[in-house]
Amino acid sequence: MARFRPNIVVSDVFGSAGYVTARHVEGETFLVKRSSARFPGSPAQLEHLEVHRRALAAWREVPHSVQEVWNEYAREAEPHRPPFDHSSWISGQNLFVSAYHGFHTLGREHSPEPVRFKSFPGFTLSVLSVAVSGEDLVLRFSVAGLEYVEASRYWMYGRVQLVEAGLGKSSRVPWESVLASGPCSDGILEMVVSSFRSVWPAVDGASMIGVNVSFVLLDGVTGYRSQKHRQSFVVEI
Repeated sequence: MARFRPNIVVSDVFGSAGYVTARHVEGETFLVKRSSARFPGSPAQLEHLEVHRRALAAWREVPHSVQEVWNEYAREAEPHRPPFDHSSWISGQNLFVSAYHGFHTLGREHSPEPVRFKSFPGFTLSVLSVAVSGEDLVLRFSVAGLEYVEASRYWMYGRVQLVEAGLGKSSRVPWESVLASGPCSDGILEMVVSSFRSVWPAVDGASMIGVNVSFVLLDGVTGYRSQKHRQSFVVEI
């Protein structure tokens, strides 16, 4: 592991290139060998890869003049990776692919049209109830802060992890991707986690469980997504 030394040309590095990746530890940057796992991928990962390939194929069909519009709009978009000070920006292809994935998640996969990126509204999320329905777990949330915008265009999408009460997030416990049952129209969201006992057998029969949620808002008009939000809480079921 080699320490990266800033200079007058390059102040810092992020991401990966070839077999090298940049890792930030306690304010310092190290260049380490990029891991190359042989894991073939889960069914969900393979499905995501196929969607990504279709998105890239759709981008190649976009006329060059329209790609330039995407590039212009991408400079105004909020990046989802550091640095977050707008000193760097994504490409038009990145913005196009992000919108393509967003529409796929919403069940309306198609080649999107370029639209200027607008910042997502601020909001807060609180848990209303957690209930078991057959083999499924139903999470109900209250969303505040969207009363003065067109809330019906926004959907909550994210990943859920269930753990034993008192435990935090774990890299050894699986996550499940879940789309809310409807848009944020009335301020109440419902997310249904299917067959939760088979995914997280450790919580089967427990009266109290820990719920970790990592989620974004999807814009049903543009396909764009907000910055990621994370919350953890303990609930009784």
